[in-house]
Amino acid sequence: MNSLRVRLGVLGLALLTGLTAPTAASAAPAAPSPTVEEQRLGRAAPQEILRRSGFDTVAPRLARALERARTYGEARRAVTREGARLWQRAVDRAQGRGPAGGDLSQDDDRPLYWARLGMTREVRTWAPDFGLTDGQRAALLGELERTSRGQDTILLHSRLRSSGGTPTPHGKGVKRILLTGFDPFTLDRDIRISNPSGATALALDGTVIETADGPARIETAVFPVRWQDFTEGTVERTLRPHLPKVDLFTTVSQGRVGRFDIERTNGAWRGGFGDNENVGRTETVPVADPASQPQWTTTTLPYAAITAAQTGRFPVYDNTSVTEIPAGATEPVVRPDGPTPGSAARAGGGGDYLSNEIAYRATLLRDRLGLRDTLPGGHVHTPVLQFGAGNTTEVTDPEFVRNRLDIIAQVRAILTVAAEGA
Repeated sequence: MNSLRVRLGVLGLALLTGLTAPTAASAAPAAPSPTVEEQRLGRAAPQEILRRSGFDTVAPRLARALERARTYGEARRAVTREGARLWQRAVDRAQGRGPAGGDLSQDDDRPLYWARLGMTREVRTWAPDFGLTDGQRAALLGELERTSRGQDTILLHSRLRSSGGTPTPHGKGVKRILLTGFDPFTLDRDIRISNPSGATALALDGTVIETADGPARIETAVFPVRWQDFTEGTVERTLRPHLPKVDLFTTVSQGRVGRFDIERTNGAWRGGFGDNENVGRTETVPVADPASQPQWTTTTLPYAAITAAQTGRFPVYDNTSVTEIPAGATEPVVRPDGPTPGSAARAGGGGDYLSNEIAYRATLLRDRLGLRDTLPGGHVHTPVLQFGAGNTTEVTDPEFVRNRLDIIAQVRAILTVAAEGA
């Protein structure tokens, strides 16, 4: 009898537990692990960059805001606010406004990159008591990406400054220039890497250049070095609302050692090199309406005027070379003077990586919007940003800073020539 009572008691407890405990099917999805990109944060160089810029406070601030959130709506507002705050803080620092926050050169783009990864890691691994669906987490991450990259504030600046810092009003006669940059990349080769295109975007965002035709305001955004984001349409989503409203655009990325290149032709091909998630893609660039997709697009920047001008210490080339598979052939060949009719793209002038792809996507979007004959736009490759001779361990040095400042200044000069020649 005692044995029967024990068995009945165990059975009752099991039934009660089954009625009151949540089942696996109704439980909130577990928070995912940090990405390959986010996992690099723990290394010494990123931590030093964050500490020496004062941006080591950014991710903890977001973590505290998420901890206080009691609903998804509160969390989304916190992510939006902190993402926008990070972008503005990085722009202000690059342009000499506010405290430096440390001894790292203010023109450095890397604090923005590593601080953003700290923030995305917080959102990705956050497990609130109220539960978070996979879709909600993805939406928070998407909002953080857009706001912390300046993608949602293009043409919305109220702070307009010329090179001397004087406020310049919106108004008729002010040209509008859109410029994009990139995150650092190839970080497994050298974790210290900076991307001069991203640094240029921070230095020029919201500034005004004086041209022979009057003032021109520059608006910028930064893009990730990830194939999947491009596949999902981040370039088109960001640029489509603005291309009909600007007078000139240029995508910018780091290219070859010791030279600038104005890339004449862009190809519809991904060459497979690993991105910041160590993912490679080898395929035709995936775009909407692939049936009407061309193999090549071309720049409409005034490349002849740009290459003829004295814009800085680095030479500037009109790069016309591509790699193609000629019509009727099977093997790729290099064409120094551009593609031949009916050929298949294997590399644009800017290669077969994401720099070529952003140029291809932006110029294809220009053409599909019917702006090819009226909107100057294309791609500028900057020189590789190099450390000083012998520096293989330090995160910065005087030559490194000088090289980055010279590249930024030369991009600004190139934009001035392009705006005058457009």
